[in-house]
Amino acid sequence: MTRTALITGASSGIGFRIAQQLASRGYDIVGIGASKKILALPEKLPQVTVTPVRADLTDRGQLDAAWRSFEELGVSLDVAVLNAGKSLGGGFLDTDLDDELHMLDLNVTSQVILAKRVVRRMAEQKQGRILITTSVSATTPTPYESIYGPTRAFMYSFAQGLREEMHEYGVSVTALLPGATATDFHDTAGMQDTKFGDNSWKNDPELVARLGVDALFAGRDHVVGGDRSTRWSALRNKLTPERVKARRFASDSKPHASK
Repeated sequence: MTRTALITGASSGIGFRIAQQLASRGYDIVGIGASKKILALPEKLPQVTVTPVRADLTDRGQLDAAWRSFEELGVSLDVAVLNAGKSLGGGFLDTDLDDELHMLDLNVTSQVILAKRVVRRMAEQKQGRILITTSVSATTPTPYESIYGPTRAFMYSFAQGLREEMHEYGVSVTALLPGATATDFHDTAGMQDTKFGDNSWKNDPELVARLGVDALFAGRDHVVGGDRSTRWSALRNKLTPERVKARRFASDSKPHASK
């Protein structure tokens, strides 16, 4: 029987690697992405049926159209990966408010809207698995990414609460908390002039995706996506005062020109 996974942010980075992991397990993929890169997804995953959907999820009309495209396929929804997200570097004093509101729309609002539709579909089916990408940044204040961290903290808390609600419907929810990962994520966020602008020390996105998918199928409530150092950082954050974490994060995220 055909099994299908719906993945947002599937054209590159961690989302694409998650798509690879699920395709290797035999899942057909419905991949959503904002750029035209999503249209190349079928060529990259030839072993399964792939349906690319180009949509800007911050646009409610396009989000609604993307969901209709999925429904029109007439397939079951076995796995949903709510992975789309972005960041914005720089001091809050200097960043553009519209850019921050756009990030809130993508990282939080669009994911909640999709989650509502996903859980209702899975509750009807009485089965399904949901993977929600948050971040290790959910566990610390994030100065110089001042809005990004709170969006990830929201989604982490949301995932934990939703997991408890959906248990009785046979639906599991897992949160993936990646550490810094070697993708174009921080470059797109305009953080080239920080420690995060260097990808050489970051986690392999394939490792992060594999850990997330393994945790999803193990039914775990969350998993830290990264190497031993990343897992240690997440644990240390639980034990460290907020002001100390904020100062430590700022030392890495503050642009060099501002130091």
